Amino acid sequence: MENISTPAELKEAIQLLEAEKSVHLLEMKGNFFLAYESLKPANLIKSTMKEIGSSPYLFNNIFNVTLGLVAGYLSKRALMIGRSNNKSKKLLGLILQLGVTNLVVYAPNAIKSFVQNIFQNNSRKSNSASRD
Repeated sequence: MENISTPAELKEAIQLLEAEKSVHLLEMKGNFFLAYESLKPANLIKSTMKEIGSSPYLFNNIFNVTLGLVAGYLSKRALMIGRSNNKSKKLLGLILQLGVTNLVVYAPNAIKSFVQNIFQNNSRKSNSASRD
């Protein structure tokens, strides 16, 4: 700012500063509204889903964890036919569930290749049996 020497220049400088103040106030209100909207639970969920959908790495991780939890639960249910009050059987089922879940979550490629090998071996056996 330059030196103000007359009352007219002072009034002009005050008007200019008030105009700047109103512009900054409008910008601040707009930014506050955007922040308020982005913190609404529905918008947080929506933005999280967009982020998950746009990131294949994150999607694969969530898929593997979900698959691991389901596989662990199903393996526990397969071992525990009916309800049991036996604590050692419950502990064994819990350990089995944890093991299967960790295996599926941390080694999904090994499981995929194992299943592919099983299908390839079965298809080879069926092809050789049909040739005979």
